[in-house]
Amino acid sequence: MEVTRRARALVATAALGLIVAACSGGGSGGTSEVVDIAVNPWVGYEANAGVIGTLLKDQLGFTVKYKELTEQVSWEGFESGEIDAIVENWGHEDLAKTYITDKKVAIDAGPTGINGIIGWYVPPWMATKYPDITDWNNLNKYASLFKTSESGDKGQLLDGDPSYVTNDVALVKNLGLDYEVVVGGSEAALIESFRKAEQNKTPLLAYFYSPQWFLNEVPLVKVNLPAWTAGCDYDAAGAVKPDIACDYPPYNLNKVISKNLEDKAPKAAQFIKNFTWTAEDQNTVSNYIANDAMTREDAGAKWVKDNEAKWKPWIPAS
Repeated sequence: MEVTRRARALVATAALGLIVAACSGGGSGGTSEVVDIAVNPWVGYEANAGVIGTLLKDQLGFTVKYKELTEQVSWEGFESGEIDAIVENWGHEDLAKTYITDKKVAIDAGPTGINGIIGWYVPPWMATKYPDITDWNNLNKYASLFKTSESGDKGQLLDGDPSYVTNDVALVKNLGLDYEVVVGGSEAALIESFRKAEQNKTPLLAYFYSPQWFLNEVPLVKVNLPAWTAGCDYDAAGAVKPDIACDYPPYNLNKVISKNLEDKAPKAAQFIKNFTWTAEDQNTVSNYIANDAMTREDAGAKWVKDNEAKWKPWIPAS
């Protein structure tokens, strides 16, 4: 039967519609959909983002945009529509309550597979020479060792990036410690301070965390603060208690995605939910970035090339 010109036009239009529909679905055949990933200022986070972004682009066909933001601003992006994913969240009960529970613009996307630890650390040489320094009750005895031009007549407690999760000013006050919290700057600056302290055998007490590739180079020793117990740090509204006097909690690091991502690109949302790896995996990619001068994209691509068996299960079924 002869197909009329009108019929041919209808067939062509229908075919085009199918192609457009396929391209907007987030499949491996390509999509114009953009996934905006926040990148917070530490290399472990950047490692997560590099691997996730590589797979979203190369395996699922999405366009990925990285946005360098602090933690607080990243969460605000869920409401403004500027951010689709935070790929390593350290606690933030107050922000989770605001954006997940109350405003319902974000969704807990499950664990990264890594447990995080925040605390106060000294270089190994100090723990060897002063073994009782790892008990917070003895810190005032050693305060004079840590005096600097910035801390005045008190010992210095060095913090990292000012955007990091920290209770240190309140802890120093509430534990009655003769110390001054001094902000040291970036993660790289904090690492270099510890490296020099160990090399030159100079005193240093500073905020740090794991997982972190640097701990494989210099095994920092954690100071034991009063043990964390549920409720010792945050109140019912998710705010840090002004009288906080306990250590940081263990963090089950998780991912957070926007409700908008679930709606516009469900396959991307599911992929991010599926992503889990180990501290060793993260440190491998972090080392590529920090020490091998790789971009996050190149570091992510190298890990993806070497670890297909690990990431294949993260890819949603077609």
